[in-house]
Amino acid sequence: MTRILAIDLGKFKSVACIYDSRTGSARFRTVPTTPAAMHDLFVEIAPDRVVIEVCGIAGWVADLARSLDLEIQVVDTRHDAWRWNKVKRKTDRDDALKLARLSAANDVSTVHMPQRDVRQWRSLITYRHTLVDRRTAIKNTIRALVDVQGLRMAGGAKAWSSPGLAKLRGLARVIDECGPEDLWRGQLASELRALGQVNGLMADIEAALDRIAVADDRVARLKTIPGVGTRLAELVVASIDDPGRFGKGRELGAYAGLVPRQFDSGIMQRSGRITKQGPGLLRRLLVQIAWGMERRSARVKALFERLSRGQKNGRKKAAVAIARKILVWCWAMLRDGTTWRDVETNAT
Repeated sequence: MTRILAIDLGKFKSVACIYDSRTGSARFRTVPTTPAAMHDLFVEIAPDRVVIEVCGIAGWVADLARSLDLEIQVVDTRHDAWRWNKVKRKTDRDDALKLARLSAANDVSTVHMPQRDVRQWRSLITYRHTLVDRRTAIKNTIRALVDVQGLRMAGGAKAWSSPGLAKLRGLARVIDECGPEDLWRGQLASELRALGQVNGLMADIEAALDRIAVADDRVARLKTIPGVGTRLAELVVASIDDPGRFGKGRELGAYAGLVPRQFDSGIMQRSGRITKQGPGLLRRLLVQIAWGMERRSARVKALFERLSRGQKNGRKKAAVAIARKILVWCWAMLRDGTTWRDVETNAT
């Protein structure tokens, strides 16, 4: 490895460091952050390796490097070697040079950069959950509006059934028709309209996701796990992408932020809370499914009891531990092409 092209990516302009690992010499170039400019830079420099930080635009830069058969490293800057503690100067050139030097010393922590279609799939899955959160916020606003008036809505899903929504529409009124004492009715009408719009968007997105899921055997395989539906299965498949990039289950748990922090001081070693690094949405859904699987799987229920040791305050920790196990089971099924029945029969 001789010539390394390390790039500190910026929204409009990026600073490239052309680094010679034999001599340690470096020269710099500032280029527009556009596909055309990056392409010309890659062709002109013809590096042995391209190094970039993980960020929102890293995907298309990595795609461009791959299309030119260039080795690409996408670096996780949360790695200890990247910390800028007590540094008096930090510029884009410094960032690019440090990327190059750390890469030359093989002292970088890289992240997996999926292909474009997988990134698009992940983005659509995330967008769907953004819509879910938006819908929840609207529903909470509607409940608050009604509660303030001393009225009551049905509990749970009944409030959003056809009869429940019809009752709410009966309370709503176009804002232009509201008097000073009835403005809440106009606000209610606006929120109900927003709820309908979000529900329509969700229906379109879920239909698109369902079409992708039906065509993917991996999603169908994970759905054989009790309590795992299409939404979690597709998220796990898209997040793991290539099962071979994880050598063991603990690596996968660390990727999802489901392993405890480790604190070492002299002869004392202790574990803290989970790291919560990596995809937060995946972590959240796994914990939700863990609670649901307690009711659907005798094996998981037994795990709950064993891990919580019969203590009520230990059930949350048990749920996190089981969430990690569910993820590892999914990974093993994707790696080996097995079903849930095989896992139940062979797992210890």
